[in-house]
Parts: sequence; C-alpha cells; structure tokens
Amino acid sequence: MAIYPKLIIEALTKVRYPGTGKNLVEAGMVGNDIRIEGNKVCFSLLFEKPNDPFVKSVVKAAETAILTYVDKAADIKGNILAVARQQPRPELDKLLPQVKNIIAVSSGKGGVGKSTIAANLAVALAQSGYHVGLLDADIFGPSQPKMFRVEDVRPHMVDAGGRELIEPVEKYGVKLLSIGFFVNKEDAVLWRGAMASNALKQLITDANWGELDYFLIDLPPGTSDIHLTMVQTVAVTGAIVVTTPQDVALADARKGVSMFMGDKVNVPVLGLIENMAWFTPAELPENKYYIFGKDGGKRLAEELNIPLLGQIPLVQSIREGGDTGSPVAIDPNTITGAAFRTLAENIITRITCRNERQTPTERVQVAKK
Repeated sequence: MAIYPKLIIEALTKVRYPGTGKNLVEAGMVGNDIRIEGNKVCFSLLFEKPNDPFVKSVVKAAETAILTYVDKAADIKGNILAVARQQPRPELDKLLPQVKNIIAVSSGKGGVGKSTIAANLAVALAQSGYHVGLLDADIFGPSQPKMFRVEDVRPHMVDAGGRELIEPVEKYGVKLLSIGFFVNKEDAVLWRGAMASNALKQLITDANWGELDYFLIDLPPGTSDIHLTMVQTVAVTGAIVVTTPQDVALADARKGVSMFMGDKVNVPVLGLIENMAWFTPAELPENKYYIFGKDGGKRLAEELNIPLLGQIPLVQSIREGGDTGSPVAIDPNTITGAAFRTLAENIITRITCRNERQTPTERVQVAKK
C-alpha cells in the first residue's frame, strides 16, 4: 500500500487532543512539514505550550493511528518520527506593531556595566538618527532613571487610540520607562517573582512606545523569571550579553549565552560585549592597562562562535557620565563616545545582515520524546 500525505492527514483526524476534544487536524495542530521517505514518515504536531501535559500521549496516539490506519503496521512500524513543537504566538508580533527591532541587553552577573552599556547604546543609536526606546527591566535594581538624570520625573497617562497608556519619559532622543519612576528611590522593591513579571508586562504593554527602530530592554543580571516573561511577552530580535574580561564574569556570561540559546528561551544571540576591556587614564589616552585580564571576552566569543560586538575601555568619564546623568555617547567626537558609536554600528550591521539572510520564521521549541 502506497503512503502519501493525504493518508497521514486522514489518520490524524482519528486522534483527539484532550485539551479541546477536537481532532488534531481540526485543532490546527498538524504541521505542514509531512515528509515521506521510503517507509519512514516524519511530521510535526504543534502545541500552544512546550510543557503541554498531553505532548507525549498525543504524539504516541498519532503514531498509533498512522500505524493502524495507513498500513496495519506492515511496512512502517518503528519508522515514524513525530516532533512536538510549540505553536507560534502571533500576538507577540502584534503586541508592538510599530517596533522594528527588540534587543535584550543582558549579563550573567551584576557589576559588569550592563546598564551603562544599555544607556550609552540607546543614546548612540538615537544620535545616529534612529527612533529608540529603552525599558529598564531590572525591577529590583533600576538604574536608568539616574543614568538619564530623570529620577524625580513621574510619567503621566495619555489617550492613545482610545486606551489610557503610560507616556515614556524622553531624554537625549530616547524614550525611557523604568519601575524606578513608580517607587520611592530610597526603598527596596520586595516583590515576589509573579509581581515583578506583571510589572514588566505592564511597562511593555501599557505604554505609548509608538514607532521605534530599536527597543532596548535592560534586563536584570543573571537568569530569572523576568527573562522568561520578556521572551513570552514580546518577539525579541536578539540578545546582547555584556561581560568583563575577568574569568569570574566570563563563567557567568557563558551561562547567559546558554540561557538565550536554550530551548526554553530560544532567542538569537547577536553577540558579546567586553566591557572594562582595559583601563586608559585621561592623561595617557594611548596607554592600556588590562586590570581585569586581556581579551577574555574576545576569547569567549570565539569559543562560543558568536560575534564580539565591541570592547569598551574602563574610563573615568564613562563612570562620571552614568553618575551625573550625561551618558558619554552624547558626544561621538570623544574617544568614549566614538567607542559606543562603533558599538551601535556593529549591532545595526549584525541585525541588518541577519534580517537579510533569514526570512521571518516561527520561533519553536522542540520537545523530543
């Protein structure tokens, strides 16, 4: 008996998904990738969630239905490969329809200058003529209000298309929101994970971000619920991981890269940024002192086969700019400003090349039996 896709589809109409009671075809759970190679059948089943409790039982039932319906297990027994995949979440792309690129700025550990990088990168992109938004997603340690010197500003609500939305604060051409605008800056934020995640969702979904070329999300250090909430709420274009050349920081950066590339997150890693790559005193701008080690980030990027987007020196003016709310990227004619302008250009190039090379595809997570 010949095997062809129509028979496979007919067999799968005999299997019902327990969650809805509909058969797999009616429920739209059968992928369009049915392949028949000799006596081997391959196909995908799509689930709303990667941890769906019915994955294994439904995959098994589908295999059994095909063996029974198609050829009574005579020829294809043991040669069926069914892959369970997460269905695409179209609402992710629709959530911020006017935002072209969403970039997650992350670090494996605190203290490596992630927020400083995020602030200056946002300003450098804005200085290059792009519409830029920056969300301070570090719920427990927000620092962007201070870095932009807007600690005492309180965002107001605006009517946008019949909805009351939070209007981001704008400075240096960057639209900015942070939980720091809504809590007392002297008080610690003592929230459970669910509360923090809900706050992040509100800052994303209930804000008037408008048209943006680049939307940067300054994530908390490490790996947490916030990271999962972020990738489950918006369609992230790619992630940037910030580290110093120090071995301790590199070990955590490796984990950060692994998190984004893992099945649960599955976000492209645009590259690594080596911060505090060397110390350069203002009076001796040509001198380099490798306080935290030399080229650690460069070696890690090569090892993980990801781009090294930039090496940012440890310069007093960068720290002063963060403390006074005047990011050094404001002036691209300085050495430090030029470093962040180059970093922005490298990221733009990386995203542009990636977009040209790849057609939009659904982000899926594979759960093998």
